[in-house]
Amino acid sequence: MGDWWLIPVSLATALVVAWLVLAITLWVTKPDQVGVSDLLRLLPDTVRLLKRLVADRQLPRRIRVVLAGVLIFLASPIDLIPDFIPVLGYADDVIITALALRWVTRTAGQEALARHWPGTPDGLAALRRLCRLPEPV
Repeated sequence: MGDWWLIPVSLATALVVAWLVLAITLWVTKPDQVGVSDLLRLLPDTVRLLKRLVADRQLPRRIRVVLAGVLIFLASPIDLIPDFIPVLGYADDVIITALALRWVTRTAGQEALARHWPGTPDGLAALRRLCRLPEPV
């Protein structure tokens, strides 16, 4: 009866450990070729790209739902890692967006990404490097 406090402490400890594992994973998998600051410059075009992909009725519904979720995550003030933490603060947004775009490209093809990209060809090339996508053939 006196050990009731072990349950909330155990849950809190598990959440902290899970968060630390996530933070370390984000740090290890952060993009090397294109920095977070490069993606921040690409952010307006990337958000427009995500909106255009969500609106494209030719893409499968599951892709559009996942991308809508990414847009909601980007707009949400709640982050996995708070933005005030240097480098990692914005890295979670960058990595989640990059992973979603990699999946979209593998599922829908590179043409979908190129067709909806609103920026310059150099910006698209930087986005491809960031997402570790193969160059188009």
